Amino acid sequence: MKNDLHDAQVVIQGAGPVGLACAIWLLKNNPQLGLVILDKNPSDDAFLGHGDARGIAISEGSKQLLKNIDAWVHQAPEIHQVHVSHRGFFGRTIMSKDEIGQAALGHIVRYTDVMQSLRTRLRTFSHFPNFTWLHDVTEAISLSQCGPDSCFIHADGGLFHEQSAKDIRKDYGQSALVGWLDTEHVAPHTAWERFTAEGPIALLPHHAGSLTKNFVWCASTEKIHHLSQLSDADFVRALTEEIHLPIGKISAVHDRRVYPLGLNFKEHIVHNREVWIGNAAQTLHPVAGQGLNLGLRDAYTLATHLNRLFARPHSLPDDLMQTLQHYQKERHNDRNITIRVTDLMASVFATNLLPIVAARGLGLTILQWLPLVKNKLARQMMFGQR
Repeated sequence: MKNDLHDAQVVIQGAGPVGLACAIWLLKNNPQLGLVILDKNPSDDAFLGHGDARGIAISEGSKQLLKNIDAWVHQAPEIHQVHVSHRGFFGRTIMSKDEIGQAALGHIVRYTDVMQSLRTRLRTFSHFPNFTWLHDVTEAISLSQCGPDSCFIHADGGLFHEQSAKDIRKDYGQSALVGWLDTEHVAPHTAWERFTAEGPIALLPHHAGSLTKNFVWCASTEKIHHLSQLSDADFVRALTEEIHLPIGKISAVHDRRVYPLGLNFKEHIVHNREVWIGNAAQTLHPVAGQGLNLGLRDAYTLATHLNRLFARPHSLPDDLMQTLQHYQKERHNDRNITIRVTDLMASVFATNLLPIVAARGLGLTILQWLPLVKNKLARQMMFGQR
């Protein structure tokens, strides 16, 4: 490992979706690149069969990025409409693909499917002369162990409760309960975001077809613990009552899992020859489904900047640090807007204080009747700030 790290132009620590995608974009455009990726997982994919199978939101913009590197997941049902409302109060907003002239607002894919697709694609570069994929790496590697001109990319964020504190850290006192449901007469290609006094509940399309739905229920940690312990029948009754919408019938629940929620945000994502992307740079509340999408935009933008640098015949260490500073500047607006919108939604919609209740109901109503504003928000969620 020591020789591999010393000779590498780029070292990526972390081989989740963001780290894998960044490696693919780099190698796709520069087959001679000296790249090392440090992966805690084994070389074969058997572990994915027992891994994280939750459905996650992929925006239309992220779909385009993944298709660009031939890593799109084909079992990815489309979202054509998003219904946003809050229980017990006035105000709702409906976003539609037709309003913004897109084939879909987004897609739902399983985390394991994204991982499988990206790992399969990265293996196609295994014959590249200067590419090394190191597996079962459990020790933490630092820049000091790399060559004097190496770029060190941190892509090893993990889940919120596993991370050390960054510059801005907020524990929402919430957890997310995720899983999937058997349903009847529930509209296909539709996502519901239903805000309650303790947090949002989302019903989303599922890869198995129109009779199944993914769900994400965010609430206080205590409530989520209670819900996770209920029998299947009692849980279905509780979820149906809490959603309180005439959208069809929920008949069964499967594969309930709990994830603690919080915001963990690194303000400065570049230091000398080091750069942080994805969950290593920011971990978000899942209220708007933006975490992986923001991370993929990080990876794509960073790879674009680095490929321009490495395309030059002779680049110097100062050129690398200047390139990373340009990257940080370019990512500033997208990161900050996405983080602020997500944090605002997580905070404002998880309260029953009457002034805030009235304001958010009015906001949802105004958003519905101002299509230009609604479409701008939808495009931010789909494509980020450009």
